[in-house]
Amino acid sequence: MTSSPLAAAALDLATAHEIPSVLNHSIRTHGYALLHAQKLNLEFDPDLLFVACVLHDLGSADAFDGPQRFEVEAADAAADLVAAHGRTPEEADQVWQAIALHTSPGIVERRGAVPRLTRLGVRTDFFSVAIPDELRIAAEKEYPRLGLDHELGALLVEQALRQPEKARESSWVADLVREHQGTTWKPAAARL
Repeated sequence: MTSSPLAAAALDLATAHEIPSVLNHSIRTHGYALLHAQKLNLEFDPDLLFVACVLHDLGSADAFDGPQRFEVEAADAAADLVAAHGRTPEEADQVWQAIALHTSPGIVERRGAVPRLTRLGVRTDFFSVAIPDELRIAAEKEYPRLGLDHELGALLVEQALRQPEKARESSWVADLVREHQGTTWKPAAARL
């Protein structure tokens, strides 16, 4: 982990608002992102990657349950934090894209190193990208899953059932709601 004031503020924000399973997932995501950065020999800003990874699911927290998709709520909060720490609008936008697009495969990977690595870290923690068993065991020993695989989805489904506009029809959250309800649920039509 990095130890800059920006990184510390991001970790404080996540710790204050994310449930333990989501916080641990966010920290593991960062560790996995670093593994991929090394493997792919990618250059990146370590503080921006840390912020993107640690705050990518902040929109699942009650305090950040606004009207936008959970990814956008988290991205807005993270970009504001980056800007408040004196970083450039371009750097804040890098973090915004990493978070807002982390559930958008095929898009996020083309937006630069920080978005790509954030997505790879998330995918690794959800077993979509293989890593050596000993690395996964060590990461989950230090930062246990604590029911993440159920809890994160349950938080997002609850948000979507209260605010259907948070689960656009082709989104990951809409898929979670359909799975939860065992139906062909469709959110209310999006307004332009």
